[in-house]
Amino acid sequence: MRRRVPLYALYGADAISLTGNAVTQIAVPWFVLATTGSAALTALAVFFNFLPLVLAAFVGGVVVDRLGFRRTSVVADLASAGAVAAIPLLYSTVGLPLWALMALVFAGSLLDAPGATARAALLPDLVELAEVPMERASGIRAAIQQGATLAGAPLGGVLIAATGATNALWLDATSFLVSAGLVVALVPRPRRAAPAEGDGGGHFFAELRDGLRFLWQRPLVRALIAMVLLSNLVEAPGPVVLAVLAREDYGGAADFGLLVGALGGGALAGALAYTVLGHRLPRRRTFLVCFAGVPLGYLALAAVPPLPVAIAALVFAGFAAGPINPLIFTVMTEIVPTRMRGRVFGAVRAIAWAAIPLGILLGGLVVSAIGPASTFLAMGVLLALVVAYGCFDRAFRGMERGTTLGPEVAPTSGD
Repeated sequence: MRRRVPLYALYGADAISLTGNAVTQIAVPWFVLATTGSAALTALAVFFNFLPLVLAAFVGGVVVDRLGFRRTSVVADLASAGAVAAIPLLYSTVGLPLWALMALVFAGSLLDAPGATARAALLPDLVELAEVPMERASGIRAAIQQGATLAGAPLGGVLIAATGATNALWLDATSFLVSAGLVVALVPRPRRAAPAEGDGGGHFFAELRDGLRFLWQRPLVRALIAMVLLSNLVEAPGPVVLAVLAREDYGGAADFGLLVGALGGGALAGALAYTVLGHRLPRRRTFLVCFAGVPLGYLALAAVPPLPVAIAALVFAGFAAGPINPLIFTVMTEIVPTRMRGRVFGAVRAIAWAAIPLGILLGGLVVSAIGPASTFLAMGVLLALVVAYGCFDRAFRGMERGTTLGPEVAPTSGD
């Protein structure tokens, strides 16, 4: 049990930090809307909350490797706490001009991605210390991420309704401090890994280039990134299309909430199922079967079935999607050497997220032109094509245990 305390502490820090992020995504736009009355400024705040996530995920991985996984996690939470707390503090004292609000929103999000990357990079060492299967540990991590997202948004709404947006932001800032405290108190300092020959030479952009070159030179990693990028591009407009479907064909906002909750709840259940069974399953077959289940849910929605059937279809799609991320993370931890976890994990996160804004924009245009049912049909067909690509790409055979590591990529110990 003592050997597992650091792992449990990291789970707790991740849960608190991610829940805080979800609360921020509700509290900050509501605060802007309540104080300015402007929908345009509210949208601008959402934009400044999302933009740094992509930028920081890309370049922040090198910072994670340089600063250290544990230290980056702590610094990221402290920075988020300071930026979030500064919003109500300045508003209630000297005033908060628009430029300062946007700057604080940007700063608060800037280190979120490196912080998440740092906690992901810490996980393999703590899993080894705890002596648990990586599939089980990554499944628990994915379930925590899904649960934090599911709980954070309604929690933010409840806090705002009960205490007001200002007090909700104060509580949100406190949550980041608790997350940082857990890591400081209970997660040990990892050992430093010696840099490998030709590993960037100590220059920031050289190290960033080495991380990208590492991704490009490994066919399995390229194939995984391509599949995630394409699926994110296709699925990004899902919430928008669900909102239109709920408004036009069901009952309205309450039904929209049920549909989104069904998808998230199914994903949580799928991640938990992988936690129990993942270490016993063949990886490539599990990956492709799960991926194939997602478009079936969207194709069912294209028929505009009764609401209970639509909810069941989304639960099924979410359950199928639940094991995908923890399975990919398990494989990546075997491929990526410790010294490069920050930059490689960060680059993968940035590339995967980069498709989301474009997918939302294209999806909004498509659903306006052809309606939600036809859009879901197109999404299902396109995702099926992505699955077909995964079936025929031989690189995915490298996912199986004992095939992902070569002598040039064997992981080193420590940080």
